[in-house]
Amino acid sequence: MNAAQNHLIEMLPVADRSRLLALCEPVELVLSEVLCEPGKPTRHVYFPTQGYISLVALVDGSPGVEVGMVGREGMLGAQLVLGVATVPLHALVQGQGTAWRIATAPFKRELARSAALRRGLNRYLYVLMAQQASSAACLRFHLIGQRLARWLLMSQDRAHSDSFHLTHEFLAYMLGMRRVGITAAASALQRDGLIEYHRGEITVLDRSGLEAAACSCYATSEQTYSDLLGSAAKAPAH
Repeated sequence: MNAAQNHLIEMLPVADRSRLLALCEPVELVLSEVLCEPGKPTRHVYFPTQGYISLVALVDGSPGVEVGMVGREGMLGAQLVLGVATVPLHALVQGQGTAWRIATAPFKRELARSAALRRGLNRYLYVLMAQQASSAACLRFHLIGQRLARWLLMSQDRAHSDSFHLTHEFLAYMLGMRRVGITAAASALQRDGLIEYHRGEITVLDRSGLEAAACSCYATSEQTYSDLLGSAAKAPAH
């Protein structure tokens, strides 16, 4: 793993970055691995460097719906910045890869020491809040095809590839829908030549077309991140 590969860590001044990385251990993000459960204490924070994590809201034992996504632009465990140790959401690996992991106690000590780390993570907390609010509104007001296009763009950004693995289970998390509706929406995007979808493998064929098919929530979320934290590396446009 290279020196940082996570945008929030890369933003730090050299001394702060070095201290934080000295506390980190590299870990593998295994597909479908559950990293934390709501109501449980936070044991570790994760700064993904490859791969990405789904943030899922669970209600009354339902499979849940995805309300956020964390890749190399962000971190898992941001509630610690607020002084809250309890995990708010179910988090599981959606795209396998790697991450820097830090135990809660040393992370909190470094957070208290580094003003730059606190400043960056406070801004990232705002981005997460905006993303989750946007997801709730998107679920209520936007058509399934628009929502699917949005989440595919978000997944592609964090996979850093035109092709990535995405099962019906994860699509159900993304859209809060049953399999039949997901299949119909994915088939429509495929017929329009925007994606190719076969046995959980998705290839984005027309990035600009997919952006046009997505709801406005995608562009709004990206602009919010850029305004507050600069531009993290994204998937190439076509």
